[in-house]
Amino acid sequence: MTTRPDCERLDAEDPLAALREQFVLPEGKIYLDGNSLGVLPRATAARVAQVVQHEWGEHLIESWNTAHWIELPQRVGNKIAQLVGAGPNELVVADSTSVNLFKVLSAALTMARADAPQRRAIVSERDNFPTDLYIAEALARERGFELALVDTPEQIGPRLARGDVAVLMLTQVNYRTGRLHDMAALTAAAHAAGALVVWDLAHTAGALPVHLKRDDADFAIGCGYKYLNGGPGAPAFVWVHPRHADRFWQPLAGWMGHAAPFAFDPGYRPAPGIARYLCGTPPVIQTAALECGVDTVLAAAPLGGMDALRSKSLALTELFMRLVGERCGSQGLSLVTPHDAPHRGSQVSYARAEGGYAIVQALIARGVVGDFRAPDILRFGLTPLTLRFVDVWDAVEQLRQVLESGEWRQERFHRKAAVT
Repeated sequence: MTTRPDCERLDAEDPLAALREQFVLPEGKIYLDGNSLGVLPRATAARVAQVVQHEWGEHLIESWNTAHWIELPQRVGNKIAQLVGAGPNELVVADSTSVNLFKVLSAALTMARADAPQRRAIVSERDNFPTDLYIAEALARERGFELALVDTPEQIGPRLARGDVAVLMLTQVNYRTGRLHDMAALTAAAHAAGALVVWDLAHTAGALPVHLKRDDADFAIGCGYKYLNGGPGAPAFVWVHPRHADRFWQPLAGWMGHAAPFAFDPGYRPAPGIARYLCGTPPVIQTAALECGVDTVLAAAPLGGMDALRSKSLALTELFMRLVGERCGSQGLSLVTPHDAPHRGSQVSYARAEGGYAIVQALIARGVVGDFRAPDILRFGLTPLTLRFVDVWDAVEQLRQVLESGEWRQERFHRKAAVT
């Protein structure tokens, strides 16, 4: 049986422990929702104040040059590139994940139509994140493609083998189950079948090592407000393999993606490379905040970088699963996250037939913040930068008490809020 002193010892031995000091962590909370919204970095408030009060307040429009606002999408993009295995000037910060998915999926479909017009299917998982499916559904309808959904990861290979797939679109870690796809293997399988691959890194960038170039991915998008700690609604990012970047226009041909935006030409000439995937004026305040979040992840570089974060993530998730098994084993929780490490992201999810939402709300009332995903998933994100092993022990103890006491049955915990 694992004890709390065992967890205290693990924290004392943790080489990443000092990185926790980079964050504002509210007293009395155990935060297990960094896979939905990352924690506030201590540097962010001062940086945002500097942008607002000094750069904007005092220098106004001059700051596009003097404070280098115009360079923010590329500068922060180059930092994120270090975390996802991309090269310099291959990744750019822009827009939202949904908008960036529209851009890259549209470009991929244009390429597929030019190279293999007989291929008319976009393949994804039925339980992929809904916004990805909605964007794909809309584009499929507009472009005359079929959106084909598989029910299990094991069905992806046979679906590719049918020979009609234009694009395989996957989120590397499933938002509900926490299952991690093998990017290299699935990309190779898609390419062997003549398909392009679009990867959504929303639940991997900043949480575990990603190797876009090494694994020969075609397109990738990602979120700035989860493991990158950029704040609510932070800008997202987009990456296109250099072999594809100059082949076609992306569909949102805005002025910031022009080869010479300040020439004010009436006709569009796309910028070379990834810069053409910009669209409108970049959100300066939000991107400055995102840079602070990205810097918290890069701070792990001298301590082993993403490999060290991955190692701790696996240890945290393994501990969480073991403790729940030891102390909550008869309470109706069914583990849906893969137990084997190569297939596990940085979260642990359980299904429960009754009361999932209310159980999460009862935990939040006790200061343990997880989240619920309909219809029956209790989801716990374990962020290695901020979470201690003792926090895992304490969180599971609170979960045990909520389940054994039945306090989740109270009516107040069943009232649905706008955001679940």
